[in-house]
Amino acid sequence: MRISLVLCLILTLISCKNDSKQNVKTLPEQVVEADHLKFKNKGHELVYKMTQKVGDYSQLANKKDVVYTYTYQTPDGKTDVSNEKYMFNGELSYGKYTKHERTLAHLKGVIEQGYDGNEFWLKHNGKIVTDSSSLKKVAFNRPTNYYWFTMMQKLLDPGLQYQYLQEKTIDSITYDIVKVTFESKNNEPKDIYQLYINSDTHLVDQFLFTVMDFGRTEPMLMEMKYENIEGILIPTKRRYKSSNWEADVSNDPWILVDWSDIKFNNNLGRADFKQ
Repeated sequence: MRISLVLCLILTLISCKNDSKQNVKTLPEQVVEADHLKFKNKGHELVYKMTQKVGDYSQLANKKDVVYTYTYQTPDGKTDVSNEKYMFNGELSYGKYTKHERTLAHLKGVIEQGYDGNEFWLKHNGKIVTDSSSLKKVAFNRPTNYYWFTMMQKLLDPGLQYQYLQEKTIDSITYDIVKVTFESKNNEPKDIYQLYINSDTHLVDQFLFTVMDFGRTEPMLMEMKYENIEGILIPTKRRYKSSNWEADVSNDPWILVDWSDIKFNNNLGRADFKQ
C-alpha cells in the first residue's frame, strides 16, 4: 500500500506542475543570453549553469520532437512499457503502451494516449475510450511523462523561486544544494524541489521533492544518470524512493525508470498527436 501511495503521489505531483498544459501553444519564454540575464540569486545562477551544461530549452526545442521507449518498474515487478512521442512546440504528447501493468491495467491489450494541444484522448485496441475516469488518468500521464523528460530545461520556467542552501559533501562529491519552489495561487502550499548540483560536473545528480497537495511534507529522493543524445544530456536512468531532508533514503525498494532508443528530429506533425 505504501508503494502504491507513493506512485500515485509521484504522478500527481508532476501533473500538478503541468496543470495548465492544455493551454500551452508556444515554447516557454525562458531563454535569455547569459550576459543579459539578471540572476535572482546564487541558486538561480547555478540552475542556469546547469541548463547550459545539459542543454537549455531552446536547444531542446531546436530538436523539434523526440521519440523514445519508456520503461517503468515498481518493486512488485509490475511494469509499463510505452513508445513516447513529444513535439516541443505546444508540448504535444503521445504514448503507445504495449505493456501497462501500472497504468490503466484494467484495459487489456494496447492502449494509446495523446494530448493534441487542445484535448486529451485515449484508445484501447484502436477504439476510442470516453470513460471520464480513464481520461482523467490520461490527463495525469501525458503532462507527467513530458515533464519528466524536459524537467532539467524547465527548471528555468517563469514563476520559479530559487534559494541557495549550502555546500555539502556526499561520498567525496561536493554538491551545491539549491531549493526551488513554485509561485502559489490563493496562498496554497506548493511543492519543494531541493537540487543537488555536482560542483564539478554542474549536473543535478539527485533531487528531493515533496507532494504538498496530498499533505506530504517529507521528501522523496530521485537519483539520475545521464546520457549524451545528440548534444543534449538526458537523465536516462532514474530511480526514486522515500527519503528525508538530509537525503538519507528509507529502506523501501527503489522504483526504476529507464528511457531508451531516444531519437530527435523525427519530422512529427500535429496530425501525429490526433486521435
